[in-house]
Amino acid sequence: MVNNNRPFTAHIWRIIKAGTLFFFLSTLVVSLAYRFVAPPVTPLMLMRIIEQLAKGEELKLKKDWIPYNEISPNLVRAVITSEDNNFLEHNGIDFEAIEKARRLNERGKKLRGASTISQQTAKNVFLWPGRNYIRKGMEVYFTYLIELTWSKQRIMEVYLNEIEMGDGIYGAEIASQTYFHKPAINLTRSEAALIAAVLPNPRKWNPANPTPFIIHKRNWIVGHMNKFNNPE
Repeated sequence: MVNNNRPFTAHIWRIIKAGTLFFFLSTLVVSLAYRFVAPPVTPLMLMRIIEQLAKGEELKLKKDWIPYNEISPNLVRAVITSEDNNFLEHNGIDFEAIEKARRLNERGKKLRGASTISQQTAKNVFLWPGRNYIRKGMEVYFTYLIELTWSKQRIMEVYLNEIEMGDGIYGAEIASQTYFHKPAINLTRSEAALIAAVLPNPRKWNPANPTPFIIHKRNWIVGHMNKFNNPE
């Protein structure tokens, strides 16, 4: 008896294999391009614009890309201190931080998320916000992809230019100009620590008008910044 489903099944498999190959090649090409070219817009920026349009609000999207050498070393050390202590050592995923977070969560204690700067960069540049397993798996894929194709300095440069730092505010230069009326290269240790302190929820907290909690976090960051080096 002839199985009439075999040609159809083979066709489906060819489509799947072609789609998979296209996905890997296209993402590799885009990642290599972003090694040298600034990402023009991120999925989060587009999502925020859609939210603003849906609410009938004024469109707010301010960003000004600047090269790594025009960002204060204080800000680089501040975000490493606050967000990812092992940034220069791990290959994208900090398994030590994940295990530490798991142990503390089991004891009912809170810890900052174990998401690395590389993961946050991959998420911001390539993906939509979300917490499902497919989205998380793609985050891991893009994290390893940029770790493979970019330098640590490039990851930090993209991170500090694309990350959300306030309502409609993206990147270190606009944040510095908005909150402290100066270019990002001139941020002091305290100012850099304030910006880093609000990153977990930049639309809730304001570096220029810090709450007691943010002031406490700033002081902690400033006190630990010298432990970490900047990517060269």
